[in-house]
Amino acid sequence: MNSALSASPDLSSSRKLLKEGRYLGYNGLIFCQKCRAPLQHRITFGGKERIVPCLCRCQKEELEQQEQLIKEQEQMLYVRRLKAAGIQERHLQDWTFAAAADSPGIQMAKQYVENWKMAKEKNLGLLFWGDVGTGKSFLAACIANALLEKGVPVLMTNFSKILNQMGAMYSDERYRYITSFNLFSLLVIDDLGIERNTEYALEQVYAVIDERYKAGLPLIITTNQTIRQIRNPEDVSHARIYSRVLEMCTPIHIPGHDRRTAIGKSKQELVKEIIFSMF
Repeated sequence: MNSALSASPDLSSSRKLLKEGRYLGYNGLIFCQKCRAPLQHRITFGGKERIVPCLCRCQKEELEQQEQLIKEQEQMLYVRRLKAAGIQERHLQDWTFAAAADSPGIQMAKQYVENWKMAKEKNLGLLFWGDVGTGKSFLAACIANALLEKGVPVLMTNFSKILNQMGAMYSDERYRYITSFNLFSLLVIDDLGIERNTEYALEQVYAVIDERYKAGLPLIITTNQTIRQIRNPEDVSHARIYSRVLEMCTPIHIPGHDRRTAIGKSKQELVKEIIFSMF
């Protein structure tokens, strides 16, 4: 009986495939020493029984880990490309929830990110308004960066930059440029109201906001304007813009003092301390 088994072509070929960490099972198939699962199985092909390799549990787990690692690396590259396209000013990429002190504004911004799916479906935008330096742009950038990390296409820009890029464009080019913003699930316009106040500039500002409205995509805007100025604009051109903004974005007041002034004073004190310590 043993001599007959030893002469079996299946057993002979299996023994040739034995390596460290493997052993030959009672059924003549090779098994993994670690997980005790088979590395071979029998199939019938062309009327003949054949032994073919298969993955044991260890190999399946290792393959799944490798696939997961590849997915994570691909996701990292995707997010990196999204950030490069969506937030072109380097300092804005550092404005994240991880760098933020807890506050009602931060909690509200986190809730917006956590409920992003609904915000997009319902086209829910935000209008952060308040004095200079209260952290409106920081809040908007935190939202943008958090969504980018989730793989959501976001563009954060301002109308001064948009108008500069439009400068040498013809009418058709301008339209294509404006509609290209719809490639981003969220558009963040920082510092509405600092752009040029010409008829042409206001026309383009309205065109960008109106195109977003027609596309049914959310918009976040920050502005130093007061809510009274927004609700009671000085002329028809501004009235068209602010009316559309208020239809799309819920106004949220960001209170506080000018943080830039406080930071500036802190740096001045530090400079004085360093300079006078040298004498």
